[in-house]
Amino acid sequence: MPHILIVEDEAAIADTLIFALQGEGFGTTWLSLGAAALEHQRQTPADLIILDIGLPDISGFETCKQLRRFSEVPVLFLSARDAEIDRVVGLEIGADDYVVKPFSPREVAARVKAILKRMAPRASVDVASALFRVDPERVQISYRGQPLSLTRHEFRLLQCLLEQPERVFSREQLLDALGVAADAGYERSIDSHIKSVRAKLRLVRAEAEPIQTHRGLGYSYSPGHS
Repeated sequence: MPHILIVEDEAAIADTLIFALQGEGFGTTWLSLGAAALEHQRQTPADLIILDIGLPDISGFETCKQLRRFSEVPVLFLSARDAEIDRVVGLEIGADDYVVKPFSPREVAARVKAILKRMAPRASVDVASALFRVDPERVQISYRGQPLSLTRHEFRLLQCLLEQPERVFSREQLLDALGVAADAGYERSIDSHIKSVRAKLRLVRAEAEPIQTHRGLGYSYSPGHS
């Protein structure tokens, strides 16, 4: 049974989430401080964290930044702030989704289920280019025999492209592969993730361009440019 850590300082909101999540069969733990959540995740790792941004001690953004130093647990932000920049910042620092208050508890539970489903290990695929090796259990991709130091989002993004060589994926489709709602305002952040993956591939082979840009359309993996 997946266990969800709720980090929220308003008891009424936390109670609503606990009721909704337990009704879907999830185990829950509630904490009200970011520092306590970090310590809890080190000692008793949850399967997903619902993280309020406006916490009394450190912000949810800062909590997530510190969390990413030692854990790749999925994070769903809760916030009263609905500006696009807040949503973009949330994804850039490693969140998987962003829900604005007031929210529907049933929608949050549905998003939690969708994230966990997408995070489930997928079977390794026979990548067209033998230059890549995908290990979904270890969340690791090797290129030309060298393991790449990828974030969880970068792993999912590159894995998605490798699974279907030459297919052009739109930003919305790549967001879907990351488990992020396409309506969350994150489309352009895909570009920064692609840029980062390309830089890491060039550290292995400087002239390689396996990820191709299709202007106005999206991105694809081209084995011939590996």
